[in-house]
Amino acid sequence: MTSSEQSSFSLSSMIGREREDDEIDLFELVRTLWRGKWWILLTTFIAMVIGGYYAYRIAVPMYTASAVVALESRQEQVVDIESVMTGLSGDQATINTEVEVLKSRNLAHKLVLALDLLDDPEFNTALRENTGFSVGTLISLIKGVLGAQQPVTRKSDEALLEATTDRLIGAMSISNVRQSYVFRITAVTTSPTKSAAIANKLAELYILDQLEVKFEATEQATNWLTDRVSQLKDELELAEARVKEFNAGTELISAEALEAMNRQLKDLRDRIGESETAAEQGEAQLRRLSDALETGSLEAMAAAAQDRTLERVLDMITQGTTDRDAFDTRYGQIVDRARLERDRALAQIDTLEGSITDLENRIGSQSTDLVELQQLQREAEASRLIYEYFLGRLKETSVQQGIQQADSRILSNAVVPIRPSAPRKTMILAMSMILGSLVGAGAILLRELTQNTFRTAEELERITGYTVMGTVPKVPAKERAKILEYVLEKPTSQAAEAIRNLRTSIMLSNVDNPPKVVMSTSSLPSEGKTTHSLLLALNVAALGKRVLLIEGDIRRRVFAKYLEVASKKGLVSILAGEMSFEEVVHHDERLGLDVLIGEKPKVNAADLYASEKFNAFLRDMRHRYDLIIIDTPPVLVVPDARVIGKQVDAIIYSVKWDSTAKTQLAAGLNMFESVGVKVTGLVLSQVDPKGLKRYGYGNYGSYNTYSGYYDN
Repeated sequence: MTSSEQSSFSLSSMIGREREDDEIDLFELVRTLWRGKWWILLTTFIAMVIGGYYAYRIAVPMYTASAVVALESRQEQVVDIESVMTGLSGDQATINTEVEVLKSRNLAHKLVLALDLLDDPEFNTALRENTGFSVGTLISLIKGVLGAQQPVTRKSDEALLEATTDRLIGAMSISNVRQSYVFRITAVTTSPTKSAAIANKLAELYILDQLEVKFEATEQATNWLTDRVSQLKDELELAEARVKEFNAGTELISAEALEAMNRQLKDLRDRIGESETAAEQGEAQLRRLSDALETGSLEAMAAAAQDRTLERVLDMITQGTTDRDAFDTRYGQIVDRARLERDRALAQIDTLEGSITDLENRIGSQSTDLVELQQLQREAEASRLIYEYFLGRLKETSVQQGIQQADSRILSNAVVPIRPSAPRKTMILAMSMILGSLVGAGAILLRELTQNTFRTAEELERITGYTVMGTVPKVPAKERAKILEYVLEKPTSQAAEAIRNLRTSIMLSNVDNPPKVVMSTSSLPSEGKTTHSLLLALNVAALGKRVLLIEGDIRRRVFAKYLEVASKKGLVSILAGEMSFEEVVHHDERLGLDVLIGEKPKVNAADLYASEKFNAFLRDMRHRYDLIIIDTPPVLVVPDARVIGKQVDAIIYSVKWDSTAKTQLAAGLNMFESVGVKVTGLVLSQVDPKGLKRYGYGNYGSYNTYSGYYDN
């Protein structure tokens, strides 16, 4: 595997582990909250104190009173007439409308005036005394100093009424009881009697408003009906006058008389038909008699005449008892009689036709008059009916003016509350406790979510994939020179025990070939790498081993702050060939180890460490000492550590507790892997026991070298 492949593998692995950490782990979430339980309890306690202070000291007690009003969907009428203003239907739209009526500003205005709320400081803020120094007072003062304060103007009466009404509306609520015609009027104020008075008065005003609306509507209807009845009366009188005038100017006619005339006309026409038949029969008889006379035959004449007397005369002539003259005389009489009957029928026809013509003229004239008369009578009757209807409605409306009923009634008046309804102290404390717990838990989770550092060895090992070889607590020394004295004076301290565990971890990192040259580095300065180098060298030297401590950070050169070294020469002089090792090495009797300090180089430090002379120097030192410890510069600052890392047996990488960023550590490890150098292990340094307690990780005790945990 190439260096680039190793680098890519390292970074992708670290990113993969971070993504795994981003997944929600409920158990880890619970552990995180448990670690921060004291913070959560603290925020909960603070929230409850604030809530209790508000509930018991700041919040103004509020009293709630409710009056109940019922909507009458059906009303009994005092009199058995239809109401001019009908009752409400009781459907949902009507109920919603009545709720809005109860909320209306008109009723609120009446309520303000009825209860003199303009003189109540609770609703008229202009009456409140300003006895404290509030934020508004401060703002007004600043504006006055800057010359921006506007002149105070007194509100007009109308504006004051509207403002008071707004506050009154805000103090009331109207609700409809589900599946019923019942309304609940609720008032919340600082006074129990005031709350009850507002609720009861609004219910009364609502009932009165309904009556007023009906009275106004009835009065308007009465006035309109009165005007309309007067108009209809004039129209009726005019129609009846037209009927009388028409009757006076024409013959007395009626539908019955006209029907009789029609029957008479039918009879005359029937008689004409009979007369025409008689005339035709007489004419036919005359033709028969005339035709028989022309024949001269007595038998033919007797047959045509069909007269019994003439037949007897013919028999007598045949017997010879009489002569022909008697026959002719009788036959002449028969002809004259037939002619007379014919003439009489014709005369009757002429008479009847004249009567029919006269009767038809009379019927036509009277039919036209009758139609016009009937039209006038219908108009008069219609005017009379309309007049009587509106007159009846006027009388009903007049009666209703005195017996109007409201569409609602008061079921129960509001009673004066004994206890305040707000603040609900128990509820406030409970909500404060819940809110405080949520804020504390949210802060803990937010802190964990935004954490970009390492607090436990387990976290460091899980995210990086590198072995954590030890965790070293912060040494309680104010100066660097006091660190070594603290460890020497307290060999059983937590810091001393942590260094022993670190030493063991380094020696066991390669059991077959224990490392002889160990390099200590970090991402940035002040992460504890130099302290680890010194304490590790001190610990190994205490075992009777030959230890050489080399100050590889020749740019900063901080060993002088820890050790009392008189010589100013060191590693650079040896590599430059100016002095021998024996001339510059410093043996510290107190620590029992050799120290090679750094000095200002004349060439680039990285080039110096990359030289063959440095390699030869390390090979020589391997034969002289059991352990060589090199304190190098931070890897993210200069490349010295990467150059030296190729020539050592083990690299310990210091990570400062709750300080080194994950990105910084990833960049440092990536730099080593980019040049093919593998870091042996990580050291979580400068662990703050109090900080661990503060974050909820428990107490700091004995150490587990590989996991980085401390047992009590």
